[in-house]
Amino acid sequence: MKALVKEKAEPGLWLTDVPEPVVGPGDVLIKVLRTGICGTDLHIRNWDGWAQGAVRAPLVLGHEFAGEVVETGRDVTDIAAGDLVSGEGHLVCGKCRNCLAGRRHLCRSTVGLGVGRDGAFAEYVALPAANVWVHRVPVDLDVAAIFDPFGNAVHTALSFPLVGEDVLVTGAGPIGLMATAVARHAGARHVMVTDVSAERLDLARKLGASLALDVSGATVADGQRELGLREGFDIGLEMSGRPEALRDMLANMTHGGRIAMLGLPAEEFAVDWARIVTSMITIKGIYGREMFETWYAMSVLLEGGLDLTPVITGRYSHDDYEAAFADAASGRGGKVVLDWTR
Repeated sequence: MKALVKEKAEPGLWLTDVPEPVVGPGDVLIKVLRTGICGTDLHIRNWDGWAQGAVRAPLVLGHEFAGEVVETGRDVTDIAAGDLVSGEGHLVCGKCRNCLAGRRHLCRSTVGLGVGRDGAFAEYVALPAANVWVHRVPVDLDVAAIFDPFGNAVHTALSFPLVGEDVLVTGAGPIGLMATAVARHAGARHVMVTDVSAERLDLARKLGASLALDVSGATVADGQRELGLREGFDIGLEMSGRPEALRDMLANMTHGGRIAMLGLPAEEFAVDWARIVTSMITIKGIYGREMFETWYAMSVLLEGGLDLTPVITGRYSHDDYEAAFADAASGRGGKVVLDWTR
């Protein structure tokens, strides 16, 4: 089968032939229809310091996907051939304290699909049935392919109650954009989004931002005044991993404000801990999705009318992957999807 592979320990990707995955008794074989390109995939293609420490070549990339079940192992009873599915890309041990307590997203032995084992940038992918999400209601195929990052956005945005709250989203990348849509849909009063990309800020407005602020020419405090906020933001969703973004967020939170932080910093940085203490600010780290409560919430949000299609700004055939990766790396658009049926 064709697959997009990190063949060598150097920059680049290769579209090549690899063996089809073997299906074990508890596994599901899926014909891949669409895949989404993630920042993780960009790191692996570029072969930066993180990728060199996390990935062993050769490796089939990809963890965002939607596909059709074509075969199930003998022990699989609740998934059938023909089902439209997406996959939870964090494979957990099932035996640690958190797994046994139902907190699988906190497993210390998590293996990432397309990072620690062969992934979904291929014509077929095999996954344990426990990691397969069956779409029981109609869903746009491209949206189904980005359920993984959509889950990151939902996990982050719904970490704290949003009804009637004023929300600051720092970083209008694809997940920040989806979090903006979720926050608006979930009842936030104001949602202000910051970035330096005019194109992404335009997308934020389409997805319901009350104010999309270019912080290369204005400050978060300026935006706060424009919205008429007297005491600061109630909820912060930090999606950029940028030190200045978190510092500005902290400086503009109300006392007792709550921050969910998904953005992953490239290195350690200082923050004003005295402000965090004296303003009684809560900071919660977010990684991945809650299995499978977040997935349930995602499906319900879509059933309730949440429209994510504006987030998808690039659609390419899988054999045009070079152009697709260049689009995803440009920092100007939303999600980029690869079609594996053509």
